[in-house]
Amino acid sequence: MNISAAVDALSQLLGERLSRSKSDLDNHGRSESHFPLTPPDAVAYPESTEEVSRIMKICHEHECPVVGWGVGTSLEGHALAVKGGVVVDFTRMNKIIEVSPEDMDVRVQPGVTREDLNVDLRATGLFFPVDPGANATLGGMAATRASGTTAVRYGTMRDNVIGLEVVLADGRIIRTGTRARKSSAGYDLTAMFVGSEGTLGLITELTLRLHGQPMAMSSAVCAFDTIDGAVNAVIETIQMGIPMARIEFVDAAGTKAVNAYSGTNFPAVPHLLVEFHGSDSAVAEQAEEFGEIAREHGATNFDWATSEEDRKRLWDIRHKAYYAMLASRPGSRAIVTDVCVPISRLAEAVTETIADIEETGIPAPILGHVGDGNFHSAILIDETNPDEGAAAKALSHRMAERALRLGGTVTGEHGIGMGKLGYMRAEHGDAWDVMGTLKQALDPKGVLNPGKIIPQGE
Repeated sequence: MNISAAVDALSQLLGERLSRSKSDLDNHGRSESHFPLTPPDAVAYPESTEEVSRIMKICHEHECPVVGWGVGTSLEGHALAVKGGVVVDFTRMNKIIEVSPEDMDVRVQPGVTREDLNVDLRATGLFFPVDPGANATLGGMAATRASGTTAVRYGTMRDNVIGLEVVLADGRIIRTGTRARKSSAGYDLTAMFVGSEGTLGLITELTLRLHGQPMAMSSAVCAFDTIDGAVNAVIETIQMGIPMARIEFVDAAGTKAVNAYSGTNFPAVPHLLVEFHGSDSAVAEQAEEFGEIAREHGATNFDWATSEEDRKRLWDIRHKAYYAMLASRPGSRAIVTDVCVPISRLAEAVTETIADIEETGIPAPILGHVGDGNFHSAILIDETNPDEGAAAKALSHRMAERALRLGGTVTGEHGIGMGKLGYMRAEHGDAWDVMGTLKQALDPKGVLNPGKIIPQGE
């Protein structure tokens, strides 16, 4: 490994678009979660696939680690340069290349954010539905297989990425998938790169599936006296086949935090936030059916929103929930974790987790995309208290073990990074070794995002 030689060669290639300033390195060494500052040796700002290819050839030659970077919103340390090296920041590769309304797809560079894409699509009658909350880049969302509030209806990035352009570790440029709606031609390499967290290649272009903007939308928030009531309402709604566009859960602690942060006055009890998409008549019928189910499980205080302004206000509250939770304990740092279980085990998982949180005694509000069995906890710790840090990590560990025991996964959305590397053997068994074999085949020198996902020598 010769990082210094690689950085010198990259400086010749990129000039001022290779940064070694302390502020830039620090900005690319931070995480949205609890991981310590981990600055890289340099930050590269490419403007084309060809430049990414040349960057990779140089780094491959000198065995210099390379980490891709979107906007840094990942939560498990995915984009931290734990072995040093170069962070490749894709913010300058932010062009929407081609919109094809007739085929309902779009080609974009990886630095385009989901919000910018949807603003550009307004006149077409189409939209891109995957909404992880943060205004993440589409390249980063594909690399982490992001999902979010709308996954219950529209699926995750796995379901909405139909093709990729990828630069491999040695600088080769490949394309995966086609714009055809289906294919039986060989291995599904698109699916392999989606969720690979930059360990197999750097994504330089995406072809994405678009959806028609619904004629009507209706959103609501409703309160429940008990957690079981809220979660069982979700389960019955899904089992009845009511096509929810979003169905989100916030526990009592999260509701209190939201009230204090956003100036709302929701009752300090568990809540569901829901949304329906479709025609006027379909949305009205779906809302009525959900209302009946929810009331049977103890729902009260329905607050419906049909105008765009009111719906935006409602979902803005949900998207700011993480920051509300942080503000509920000033000066705290969050250990943010997520798990996902089969929908039939959701009530059990949430109830056990909340009891575990209460016994631990550390604030840890819960929210999540419960329509697909996925929920999150922001465990709020005083970093100056090592006992709290240890207790919080133990709580997160029990959440992961509980999810596996109930037939689920240690992460339904946030990904592995380095934060959940220790659970891969328990979840995947020998299949984890197969992942390592794939990594070795595509990146034998181990330069792409080392220290993430694959076996590290147990």
